[in-house]
Amino acid sequence: MLRKLNALNIDWPLRQERLFARAQALIVEIGFGNGDFLIHLARTQPDCNVIGFEISSQSMDKAEAKIDKLGLTNARVIHSRAETALNCLLPPETVQAFHINYPDPWFKKKHRRRRLIQRDTVDLLTSRLVAHGRLLLATDIIAYAEMAHEILSRTPGLTNLLASPWVHAIEGRFQTKYELKGYREGRGGHFFVYQRNDQPVSHPPVVKELDMPHLFLRSPLSAAEIVARFQAERRQFDGGHIAILRAYADPARDSAVFEVVVEEPSIEQHTMIMLAPRARAGEYIVKMTSLGSARPTLGMHRAVAAVGEWVAGLDEGGEVLGGVVRG
Repeated sequence: MLRKLNALNIDWPLRQERLFARAQALIVEIGFGNGDFLIHLARTQPDCNVIGFEISSQSMDKAEAKIDKLGLTNARVIHSRAETALNCLLPPETVQAFHINYPDPWFKKKHRRRRLIQRDTVDLLTSRLVAHGRLLLATDIIAYAEMAHEILSRTPGLTNLLASPWVHAIEGRFQTKYELKGYREGRGGHFFVYQRNDQPVSHPPVVKELDMPHLFLRSPLSAAEIVARFQAERRQFDGGHIAILRAYADPARDSAVFEVVVEEPSIEQHTMIMLAPRARAGEYIVKMTSLGSARPTLGMHRAVAAVGEWVAGLDEGGEVLGGVVRG
């Protein structure tokens, strides 16, 4: 069985030699649905490695089962948001082609920020393409096609390979299950083919992990007393926020854990932060736990600092003693 892969449990940036028998030209599909298109890519291009990124656990299970059954050695799927993959896993100029088939249009105005095709994301996609690499997009929503054309046509690093903004058919294209359903229901496809040109573009580096955050503090309160005073709170920081949701005490060990969600521009982490006693009475350490495979990003540093500073501020006898946190 294939090892299940998640953006939080693999190398940043990803290393092909850890996922495949050998490093080859890399093809990426973002949002692979039932996995049939991805498998077609892998079977018809054996000289390439194919990676699919998906946030649906059900889609992950289906694709993994098909890859395993077929014994494909050049295809892997990774549970990840597109933004996380582009910012944390894929270095600049490493992808031969991006395939994006029928992305969610997010029709409601308040949800438009979730659309995959946006200015910042397209710039990242362009940065990750090798010279003459391709970006291929398909949608059956005319409004989405018009929006995509507006953004793609104004991307300096990309050149449209078609004579029109999009076409309604591409000879030899493998049709996805969703695509065929759309045709049956009267929704035709709009297909884009762009290529990375020679114009210089900015190359945002892959997000790097920081040192593991921790904070030492002094408090006359026991862990149970600290948890008894807990109230959920949210804190904003540049481009993201921290939600400290719940707290649980372990009186026998005089320790506690705090459930947190940390949302950053490129990644969301749902994990626990631990408050544990130190050898000296009345002193604690606040640190990340291994639950959820949390990564030590700037947001996690700020979450550890938020919990530690809140605990230290509960009593006039509390104080932060030091530690390693970036803020």
